[in-house]
Amino acid sequence: MAAPHAVDGVERSSSETGLILSDSSTGDVKRPQFGTRFLTDPRQVFQHNAWDNVEWTEDQEAAAKKKVSENSQPLPPEKQEEYDSRANEYWNGFYTIHENRFFKDRHWLFTEFPELAPQCSLNHESRPEGSGTDDGQQDSQVSLDQEQSREVADGDFPGSSATYRILEVGCGVGNTVFPILKTNNDPGLFVYCCDFSGTAVELVKINPEYDPGRCFAFVHDLSDVEANYPVPDGTLDVIVLIFVLSALHPNKMQASISRLARLLKPGGVMLLRDYGRYDMAQLRFKKGRCLSENFYVRGDGTRVYFFTQDELHELFTEAGLEKVQNLVDRRLQVNRGKQLTMYRVWIQCKYRKALVQYPT
Repeated sequence: MAAPHAVDGVERSSSETGLILSDSSTGDVKRPQFGTRFLTDPRQVFQHNAWDNVEWTEDQEAAAKKKVSENSQPLPPEKQEEYDSRANEYWNGFYTIHENRFFKDRHWLFTEFPELAPQCSLNHESRPEGSGTDDGQQDSQVSLDQEQSREVADGDFPGSSATYRILEVGCGVGNTVFPILKTNNDPGLFVYCCDFSGTAVELVKINPEYDPGRCFAFVHDLSDVEANYPVPDGTLDVIVLIFVLSALHPNKMQASISRLARLLKPGGVMLLRDYGRYDMAQLRFKKGRCLSENFYVRGDGTRVYFFTQDELHELFTEAGLEKVQNLVDRRLQVNRGKQLTMYRVWIQCKYRKALVQYPT
């Protein structure tokens, strides 16, 4: 299944307030952004609406673990099966109620994910650590891979003549797709977008900005690894997963990521942003909403999982992808009127399909 899931609070990116993303457990370097706002004096917490790169104290993390543990009694198996079998119904209901009013367009994507912009696609910053090739070798290898990809893509399918292909899984009503189409003016661009909800896909298609000459929207269940995609394997440059993997049952995540990885060209990248462990949304769940460890059902029947960096790293590497980035985005949001503090935790990843090695 696939549907966008930033429904537990305001979805904001590091580029909006210029946060520094924390290093991952596997050695990523902190990457500063312009306009960072740090809380150095706790007495000033209500001076602004948000603070960036807020590290938790040991006591705070212990309290979060305790809160999660207290509310982790799983629902009976028959109830869990009901939420799984009726997932399509719940997401169609969500979009029938909210239509295109719930989410805002994600213009921050082009700062965090320059691969979505033509001038930055697959640049040297996206090269995994220790790739060990010089510029000449890299350019030669990419040319060979592009030639091979054109041969693979030689066929009759939507976007078959495109030179740069992006797929968004869990497109919702198009809050990622339409900013890409507006911003990326590459004549060779073609964007595919899919969602588990037929209601959401229909809302994309009736949007005045939907251009069948540059975009193809379709209904697709991400968790059904036997279902066909409208493109051959090895033909996509970028796959985007924004608050969508967390909606799948944890037992179905690995097979789903592995299936998506097959669609990437050599050198293609998979981009993800999703909920991190102990995010405010997880701590807000009451007893009776837990399906399994760190996996919950919301009041409207939709589901959400809260990841660690290591869990996501394992999912991507088991699918044969190489780490480019795996970072935690920690944000302190403030309601100054009610004097409330809200701690958000998101994870942002980029993983890359290795370039095919040709014999010399």
